[in-house]
Amino acid sequence: ALVGLMGVGKTSVGRRLAYALGLPFRDADEEIEAAAGRTVSEIFAEYGEAKFREGERRVIARLLDEPPHILATGGGAFMNTETRALLAERATTVWLKAEIETVDRRVSRKDTRPLLK
Repeated sequence: ALVGLMGVGKTSVGRRLAYALGLPFRDADEEIEAAAGRTVSEIFAEYGEAKFREGERRVIARLLDEPPHILATGGGAFMNTETRALLAERATTVWLKAEIETVDRRVSRKDTRPLLK
């Protein structure tokens, strides 16, 4: 499972890593959106961060029950104590980091990040 702040490259690195290892790639935010039938931004706006994190934890738990794959978590997932414990217990986690200028440049490209709003 790839963890780290938003904009560090979890999804792009995850896709490449999965390809190199011949494993499926899963993106937690995409899985959450598919399960909820709405975007992460819409979930945040309608239910707030606490409810989002609860759903995120459930989705990540379900994904961790699947056969081996590369998982990109959401930027705030690791801040949740329960999610962090799940990942520590059931996955090998890799913390990705990037220079703050790089993160700023990447996250400012889109306005779909509710924590920045």
